[in-house]
Amino acid sequence: MTTVTSFREALRIQRWDDHRLYHHSRINQSLHLFSACCFLASYALLAFDTASAVWIGWLAAWISRQIGHFFFEPKTYDTVNAMTYQQKEDVKVGYNMFRKRVLLGAFLVAPVVLYGFGPAGNFMGNLSLLWLAVGGGALLFRTVQLFFIRDVQTGLVWFTKILTDPFNDVRTYWKAPYYLARGQLIDPELG
Repeated sequence: MTTVTSFREALRIQRWDDHRLYHHSRINQSLHLFSACCFLASYALLAFDTASAVWIGWLAAWISRQIGHFFFEPKTYDTVNAMTYQQKEDVKVGYNMFRKRVLLGAFLVAPVVLYGFGPAGNFMGNLSLLWLAVGGGALLFRTVQLFFIRDVQTGLVWFTKILTDPFNDVRTYWKAPYYLARGQLIDPELG
């Protein structure tokens, strides 16, 4: 029973660190809500229409999520958490901003590589499969990497967090558009 408890506690801590360090902006929170809804649609479509699921997952869900982080989150000293931006990046278990740039680069290079070296025919279908491989590969790569640089539980917890983030984000950020519409740009509890 202690393993389940410690796994749940580790999941709670990873979620809390992600929220408190990287989701101060109500715009980012609103984009995460939109992204979460897109990811949930993508999850539902995955078994029936893989291509549409991948396009929704990458173009709508992942890109909107990263726009929030790249453009709307403050990169200044975080007075609430008493941390510099670099200290927050060092705490990040999963994909910090550098790793996200690398993943974005792989996403953008994939169609070029496919066009130049891929099989003839159904370009869009093949690109969907390639993007699915890039996303799944990134998830598995970081999970296994965490096994070695941290421990197996940290990797499994992060894997679980990433797959369940859409559900958690809907629960956490469903009011963000309301607060944003009222002019609240920064979550007062976090910034």
